[in-house]
Amino acid sequence: MTSLDLSKRPEGPLNAGCAAPKNLAGLTRPEIAQLLGEAFGLDEKKAKMRSNQVWRWIYQHGVTDFAAMTDIAKDMRAGLAEHFVVARPEVTERLVSVDGTRKYLLRLGPGVEVECVYIPDVGRSGALCVSSQVGCTLACTFCHTGTQKLVRNLTAAEIVNQVLAVKDDLEEWPSNADARRLSNIVFMGMGEPLYNLDNVSKAIDVISDGDGISISRRRITVSTSGVVPDFKRLGEETAAMLAISLHATNDPLRDVLVPINRKFPIAELLDACRNYPGASNARRITFEYVMLKDVNDSDAEARALVRLLKGIPAKINLIPFNPWPSAPYECSSWERIEAFAEIISRAGYASPIRTPRGRDIFAACGQLKSESVKKRASDVRREAAANAV
Repeated sequence: MTSLDLSKRPEGPLNAGCAAPKNLAGLTRPEIAQLLGEAFGLDEKKAKMRSNQVWRWIYQHGVTDFAAMTDIAKDMRAGLAEHFVVARPEVTERLVSVDGTRKYLLRLGPGVEVECVYIPDVGRSGALCVSSQVGCTLACTFCHTGTQKLVRNLTAAEIVNQVLAVKDDLEEWPSNADARRLSNIVFMGMGEPLYNLDNVSKAIDVISDGDGISISRRRITVSTSGVVPDFKRLGEETAAMLAISLHATNDPLRDVLVPINRKFPIAELLDACRNYPGASNARRITFEYVMLKDVNDSDAEARALVRLLKGIPAKINLIPFNPWPSAPYECSSWERIEAFAEIISRAGYASPIRTPRGRDIFAACGQLKSESVKKRASDVRREAAANAV
């Protein structure tokens, strides 16, 4: 399988002698059609036909070698191989938990890595937690990712390639196989998805396409800490399921746990939830609530949570806090979590307690973090020049 530095995005004519081959993996249908049209001088109709063929091989069959695309003429396959590649990010680390959870560290470019996590037996059969940014700007105090400064947004292709790399590892090809192990996608990895909505939206278009990876939009969940102005657009453009990283029932506490609350307080957040496009009892909004010992886990706060969510089609995921080095919190006791859940359940809300998965490999909720750091452009150029020698 080919690995490629996805940070290299050559500009100019595709047949320029110094241009690196363009990676087609992760691109949208229109992007592939445009590139094929430019490379081979195809009109719009022929470019679309060829791109549909290539699309199915990449996203339905997982093929990374143009020679294997047998319904495309040999001369066209040779031309494709001259101009393009179908490459995956490099898997620099793969850890498997005692519970079957798999964590991947993917290298996207020099000094740029992200983590994603496959969790078996979640959703219909298994869920992949993908990242939308390298690092994060939100600095939620219970989250390990929040201690890593934002390096950059991921491109749509880089988001999609997380899915492709994991499907390779799961041997999940072709995509329409009956015994599918990957049925759900959750944008709950590194970063705030709504701060990268353009690329998240494009990635969802690729992932949900029925002629490719074919994961239903109803099985794709986007989790946000509360970037309220983008809720409407998220719902209208993606039809994805919405999850809210809530974690507190009052503004003073949420200001500390989820600092974006100072900009978009709870009342404003919940109003946006009530107006989320498509929200209904069949498409409930998930509210995530991390259980922190003696911080947000009292009976009074359980009752306050019930009052807050009145009138919103909701379910509540209670998340036992997953510790990380130097974390300022402890997890609530199991007895306390169960008592909290009982109050919510009696009020008529589904309140599953999320079983911690992958704690032993730091793959659990709130534990993801890579070693990538943001560098000055001059440092990046200097390193690239040194590596080229």
